[in-house]
Amino acid sequence: MSTVTSPDGTSLAYELDGSGPAVILVDGALCFRDAGPMRPIAAALRDRLTVVLYDRRGRGESTDALADPAAGAVAVAREIDDLAALIDAAGGSASLFGMSSGGALALAAAAALGAGRVPRVAVYEPPYLPDPMLPSAQAYTQQLRAALAADDRAGAVALFLRRVGVPEAGIEGMRHSPGWDATLALAPTLAYDDAAMGDSRVPDDLLQAIPVPVLGLAGEQTPDFLRLGAEGVASGAQDGTYEIVAGQTHDVSADAVAPHLLRFLTA
Repeated sequence: MSTVTSPDGTSLAYELDGSGPAVILVDGALCFRDAGPMRPIAAALRDRLTVVLYDRRGRGESTDALADPAAGAVAVAREIDDLAALIDAAGGSASLFGMSSGGALALAAAAALGAGRVPRVAVYEPPYLPDPMLPSAQAYTQQLRAALAADDRAGAVALFLRRVGVPEAGIEGMRHSPGWDATLALAPTLAYDDAAMGDSRVPDDLLQAIPVPVLGLAGEQTPDFLRLGAEGVASGAQDGTYEIVAGQTHDVSADAVAPHLLRFLTA
């Protein structure tokens, strides 16, 4: 493991492995290097790509100098600074691959940092929503902010888990699991993912500001509303491509998604 320091003093833990063009893997909510999908994806890419696997601020072995769950757009800007520092550590240029809400952060970083630093960006099912579902997103944002302001980490995590479809029995089971305390430690970072999602609409203006190729990926067996985000990203970008990953849901396997990423990132 290595570390790099972001401009605000946050120490970011990362691993760099493989050979070829560089790509940074950007996790979604509650995920980090050793809890989520990215480590097997990194292993599937490293023969042809130099892979940067990192813990987003406030997760795993990374610190968080911001430490303000209500920071909103400021938090997004600081996470873009984090990615810029990792790009420098990877040699000055790296594509981005973001999963779920990490895809929203990857897109924002690609727009902010430009083609010289981010030559390509791929996302898997960023959870942008159709208009009828936007009120639920607004309600979640308000409830999450209230829970975090009250330091109700268990309440914040439960809100998120309900939002992604975990049944009450499943949430109750997690409360009694050995990993629950570790999950609670990540609760403030839920606000960062929520901020990256903006108002949960497909961000047309941001997409038009991305000057590089964009790949939107979605699972064949994923519900329509989750495929909407990937398709909307591809159609809204200046140079966008939309691809379906056969046989997959939101919980995509590394072996299934890797061929799509390798084709795109090594083109």
